[in-house]
Amino acid sequence: MSTTTENGVGGSRNTSEEKTYKKTTSSALKGAIQLGIGYTVGNLTSKPDRDVLMQDFYVVESVFLPSEGSNLTPAHHYPDFRFKTYAPLAFRYFRELFGIKPDDYLYSICNEPLIELSNPGASGSLFYLTSDDEFIIKTVQHKEAEFLQKLLPGYYMNLNQNPRTLLPKFYGLYCIQSGGVNIRLVVMNNVLPRSVKMHYKYDLKGSTYKRRASRKEREKACPVYKDLDFQDMHEGLYFDADTYNALMKTLQRDCRVLESFKIMDYSLLLAVHVLDQSPKEGGEPCQAGGDGKRPVAQRVLYSTAMESIQGDGKAAEAHTTDDTMGGIPAKSHKEEKLLIFLGIIDILQSYRFIKKLEHSWKALVYDGDSVSVHRPGFYANRFLKFMSTSVFRKTQSKSAGSCSSVPYDRDTCIYVRTLNWHTCQAMGPVNKDDMASSSTFTLEDSAICLTSEQSTMDVEVDMDPDDGSVLDIYLVSAHPLAVSRMAPYSLNSALSLTSAHI
Repeated sequence: MSTTTENGVGGSRNTSEEKTYKKTTSSALKGAIQLGIGYTVGNLTSKPDRDVLMQDFYVVESVFLPSEGSNLTPAHHYPDFRFKTYAPLAFRYFRELFGIKPDDYLYSICNEPLIELSNPGASGSLFYLTSDDEFIIKTVQHKEAEFLQKLLPGYYMNLNQNPRTLLPKFYGLYCIQSGGVNIRLVVMNNVLPRSVKMHYKYDLKGSTYKRRASRKEREKACPVYKDLDFQDMHEGLYFDADTYNALMKTLQRDCRVLESFKIMDYSLLLAVHVLDQSPKEGGEPCQAGGDGKRPVAQRVLYSTAMESIQGDGKAAEAHTTDDTMGGIPAKSHKEEKLLIFLGIIDILQSYRFIKKLEHSWKALVYDGDSVSVHRPGFYANRFLKFMSTSVFRKTQSKSAGSCSSVPYDRDTCIYVRTLNWHTCQAMGPVNKDDMASSSTFTLEDSAICLTSEQSTMDVEVDMDPDDGSVLDIYLVSAHPLAVSRMAPYSLNSALSLTSAHI
């Protein structure tokens, strides 16, 4: 068994007795989902394509499906129910953005029985996986569905700008009304392919308060570990420079989006497949279940971990091979070859009044900066710092200290060190060897990023303005003989100069 959360965490098939959700059996719920989506998506094809308007985000369409059938709906053997579709035109646009055709969407959800996944988490939600591994369907609470509706205009804008994202990809929001209860559902991307055995799974928040898997969780066949467990079990996951930069750039961009929406308490779902330990296996407890064969090649653009951080759809297809299954190649501190699968999950948590109260009382008893519930800005910064220093690391060359040993995307490196102003005035031509102990930066996309091992996503320099110290900036060409020195600059001047130089 394994946890299944908002962004599609695979778990084992449910082999126990049939579950009920709000007094509705799982079989009735699965049948209503397939009937309702089949009707609403089929009906949507008759509507002409057009630009999405602001009012489209707030449209709710409803249809009644009696068990005996009607002029518009087929007969079925489930209790009568009403099926509501939220923002159908907007979600149609989202699906088209990721290359999901209506026929493919219907085939994935309605052609084969949905696979029920176990959920040992505390949410109480039900999770279903489509037989082709493409989509996860999750039941959500009223507040979560309401919050997603409010997010849609901003979500629309963000996807237009950055379809390559690790944020959940929402493909539909629905509600089933039956027997006096409302069951709200969201359709999302599935992060973990069933045909790859996940040797480790982590739910990471970047906090330390109660961030260790419980004894009950550890006793499971494939437990989901937490932040403190990761630090005990791994000394970081190592990527080549290009992959690390692409991954951290995507995470940083996604966290800023979440911060702008005042979202916090989200997690990074991280799954690790150890290539050196065993080949790809099927039917293992750590998987969603299945026969170990990928049903069909994924049709959804940007659906894999590698595609989510780099590539442009067509180019990204080259990264999804039978060997990687869309995972990101990495190495452990023991030089084990790994495949990493990941996504940001549980984003439907806003920093509302109840969360502020939760943080306040926890901060009185524990260290306020260590608890998971925190204001969105602080939460994002702490999350990024943990990911960039404790979880993900850049593979270093053997001869660290020289410009040629530091991975970079351009032919110019920047060396920065703090010197006394009078020392700067007295210095003559600078030798490259004099800068061996300096911090190293690279120029990329008109931004300065630390490349030293102790770096974080946010660069902070704490200098006393009265101590006469300055930042001495050196531009060093990739060619060893072409070393030049600029005059000392303040930090702000250096940053401006750097961007201008690019």
